[in-house]
Amino acid sequence: MSAPAPAISVQRVTRHFGRVTAVDDVSLDIGEAEFLAVVGASGSGKTTLLRLINRLIAPEAGHIVIHGEDIAHGDAVALRRRIGMVFQSGALFPHMSVADNIGITPRLIGRPRREIAARIDEMMALVQLAPELRARLPHELSGGQRQRVGVARALAASPRIMLMDEPFGALDPLTRDALGQDYRGLHARLGLVTVMVTHDIAEALLLADRIAVMRKGRLIAVADPKRISQSGDAYVRDLLRAPRRQAERLAALLTQDAR
Repeated sequence: MSAPAPAISVQRVTRHFGRVTAVDDVSLDIGEAEFLAVVGASGSGKTTLLRLINRLIAPEAGHIVIHGEDIAHGDAVALRRRIGMVFQSGALFPHMSVADNIGITPRLIGRPRREIAARIDEMMALVQLAPELRARLPHELSGGQRQRVGVARALAASPRIMLMDEPFGALDPLTRDALGQDYRGLHARLGLVTVMVTHDIAEALLLADRIAVMRKGRLIAVADPKRISQSGDAYVRDLLRAPRRQAERLAALLTQDAR
């Protein structure tokens, strides 16, 4: 029996910016309903990979196939409207209300006004935003509320794929943890394909089905959290030791204070 086709197939993709090789001959298949976290140091090519998948930029070599279609041959705007995108700090339109931010993509694709209003209510309930926030502007919200609006906006057009670029990075630790777990529940309930870029290795280990590690534009490891923690690659091991080192330093500090 043949394996099911991947939702996203990145096939030997390369992209340069001047003399910098941002993505270097990367191949990666992402399955239906999979949650993939992409980790690595700053400048490793993580965000460039997301932008390539969303066709915000084009590869110089290789192909990206989404649900069986080479994205180079379709309409880029139509593609982006089928893919949800969540940015750090929400990236909301500051002059638009919560409701207008959430409803913008359904409006752009010509959904009827009554349907849009119902969809806004549905999305606000889905991400646990109180109805009284509907008319507020982004600056009147907390960081966690803004990020929930960003997720609701990305989901409003019923995408099958969600791309997330450091979605919880600007939040305090408690809000970040709660929102990450809430999104993981939404991912499972809606059967989404999620690709999340994060600098937080602990977050990747806790939320993702698989973790892809990038370094200097190259994909150097892809595995589930348990297997990747057993990687023989020195860079991968060092990256994954970071949460343990932090916990050990914190434990030592608290022990000193207790004395």
